[in-house]
Amino acid sequence: MNASGESPTPSSTASNAGLRARQRVGKYRIVRRLASGPYANVYEALDTIEGIYVALKIPHATLVTPMMLEDFRAEVRISARLNHPNILRIKNADFIQERFVIAYPLGLESLAERMQRRMAVSRAYRYTEQILEALAHAHDERVIHCDIKPENLILFPDDRICLTDFGISRVALRTLSASGSGTVGYVAPEQAHGQPRFESDVFSTAVVLYQMLARQRPSWPFRWPLPGAARLRSSAPQAYIRFLRRGLEVDHRRRYHDGRQMLLAFQRLLPDIERYLKRRRRSRNGTGGRR
Repeated sequence: MNASGESPTPSSTASNAGLRARQRVGKYRIVRRLASGPYANVYEALDTIEGIYVALKIPHATLVTPMMLEDFRAEVRISARLNHPNILRIKNADFIQERFVIAYPLGLESLAERMQRRMAVSRAYRYTEQILEALAHAHDERVIHCDIKPENLILFPDDRICLTDFGISRVALRTLSASGSGTVGYVAPEQAHGQPRFESDVFSTAVVLYQMLARQRPSWPFRWPLPGAARLRSSAPQAYIRFLRRGLEVDHRRRYHDGRQMLLAFQRLLPDIERYLKRRRRSRNGTGGRR
């Protein structure tokens, strides 16, 4: 906020070239750029006051029109409403040196990065429950995320995973009318046509969950068997595959209604998943035929 009580607007001469290592932005010293998107860059930075490393999301200055700036403010307000261990909390949001800066806790890596390496099936199921917990909480608060994808799921120590980036989220009353936003490959058909719903987040989440186990992303027209189906069958009981199939229904009316319903359905499957994992461990240990 400036002295008149109004929020400053980034200078029209500011550059989108990005910040350099060791460059200062207020109390933050840039370490490196973590990611670059169409609207913002994300940096690792040292908070020189608290002495901790954080992630800074800084919108591209030349793109920050008054309307887009209001969208970023909305992201901050939405995130402030959500209080859950699997939703990434904003540490601070402020104008610093004519830049709008959002600071988050710094995670280890994104789920997208983690999926580049081999992942234990049991760990994938642990992540699954946490992702669904986050989605259920957001939907309970009437928030549709609109951009669930591996890049927006951040890993922290002790196998904790957090959903982040509510930048194109909308607070729902019933069904929303919005532009066809989202990420190609994860966006639900109705959302691509400008009608995001709770069921749209269910679809995007199911794509991520499928990809974690199958190591391939399912694709249009989403007819089974999907890419990676053989690997999925080797990593999941039939009940869980049916669970994913419902989440990936092209017709939103055939999916789980929202994250809460999807979470409850998954939790009912936990005994089946645990028995499956035990059989899998016995088979790998060469004791599959013993009782």
